[in-house]
Amino acid sequence: MSESIRAAMERAAQYLADHPDEARYTDSVARARGEGGLRVVVEGPAGERLETDMPPAVGGAGSAPSPGWVLRAAVAACVTSLAMMRAAHLGLTGFVCEVEVDSESDDRGILGLDPSTPSGPLSVRVGLRMAADGQGLDRLEEIAVWAVDHCPVSDAVRRGVPVHIEVSEA
Repeated sequence: MSESIRAAMERAAQYLADHPDEARYTDSVARARGEGGLRVVVEGPAGERLETDMPPAVGGAGSAPSPGWVLRAAVAACVTSLAMMRAAHLGLTGFVCEVEVDSESDDRGILGLDPSTPSGPLSVRVGLRMAADGQGLDRLEEIAVWAVDHCPVSDAVRRGVPVHIEVSEA
């Protein structure tokens, strides 16, 4: 499996080296709609589907993961994928990786009770448990840092990405 990952990465890198004008693109759209209460369904262009709900403490039913949990799950999944890609690229064998992500938040921000309190997480922790045949902690830490640094989801969380708001009538 890791050999096919490495080969795919090499093909993609070579293609982009040969066609740098095709490296930048608009990502696929995620379209959300309210389903009643605070339950939301998000769909993508290829049939992707995700459902969220807010916890009862803020008026939701807690019937699905919250959007904040989905964000943490996206960081965890992306960092895990990038660590596996890096290990494959380096030719490591027996690589295993488990990532957990949590964050610290202050609900005064989301409820608009204190204008100085951010509505999003105050901090995020990414914990990685990894092993690979014949590799020590230093090598695993290098892979972890590379994975977090190259994960587009963790990058969007830690970097101030411009957000443009467009409103139209339904």
